[in-house]
Amino acid sequence: MRERQGCLEGLFELFLLNALFDWLQDHFGFGRGVSCAGCGCGLLLLLIFLFLACNIIFSTNWFRLSIDALSRLV
Repeated sequence: MRERQGCLEGLFELFLLNALFDWLQDHFGFGRGVSCAGCGCGLLLLLIFLFLACNIIFSTNWFRLSIDALSRLV
């Protein structure tokens, strides 16, 4: 079982995630897509960012949760 991360580790991971998200938004984000609203890749990047940020903040292992849910169905 993995111990909970420390405060500095979590802040560092959020800093790196924010830097990566800013770079991706500048190159592929809102206003850069081919959709009529210009939010094709930007919306996808936002959803991925929120997913990863929740993973860092709440220390949630989404893969374990999905396996547990699938095992209950079978």
